[in-house]
Parts: sequence; C-alpha cells; structure tokens
Amino acid sequence: MTVRISPVIPTVASLLLAALWGLSVFAGWGMEAFCSDGGCAARLDRVAALSALFAVVAACCTAGAWLLPGVRGDEERCTVLLVAAVTAWLLAEGVLFVGGVIAGHSS
Repeated sequence: MTVRISPVIPTVASLLLAALWGLSVFAGWGMEAFCSDGGCAARLDRVAALSALFAVVAACCTAGAWLLPGVRGDEERCTVLLVAAVTAWLLAEGVLFVGGVIAGHSS
C-alpha cells in the first residue's frame, strides 16, 4: 500500500525550518541561545557557515521541486526533492544546534 503525501506538507515544513534557521543565524536567536561571552560569537559564526551549506542544498531542492517543470510534473521526483529538502533543513538545524552547544561551552 502506497501512501501519497501532498507536496504542500513538506513544502510548508521546509518554509518553517527555513524561517527558524534564518532567525537563528541572521536575527540573533542562535547568539542569544548559545553565547554568553565575546569569543563565542566567532565560533558560532563558523558553525553558521557550516550549517549554511546544508541550508543552501535545502533551498535549492525546494526551489527545484517547484520551479523545474520536469520535476514539478513528475510526482515521484518532486517528492524525492521535497523530502531531500526537509532532510537538509533538519541537518542544517542540527549542525547549528550541536555546534552552538559546543561553541557556547568552549572556553
């Protein structure tokens, strides 16, 4: 039995994870959550740069699933790209979280 998932669900998940990642990196949420000293900011910036690699992959997968006509018209390819996007966003968030915890506890 095959379960069909609407492409809207992973797309909304991607958008919410993108918003969380963006606020954590660019609006200072990550700095507020993890850093209490000045040296932490530089370490967190390096973590954010590493996390950005996964974020770029996630954004490209999401955009590709919706903007490329050959993918958008093929349900299976679209689903694969959207699942890859959500997975990449989760990796980006995970790297940011784990790296933030390590950066915040490093002296």
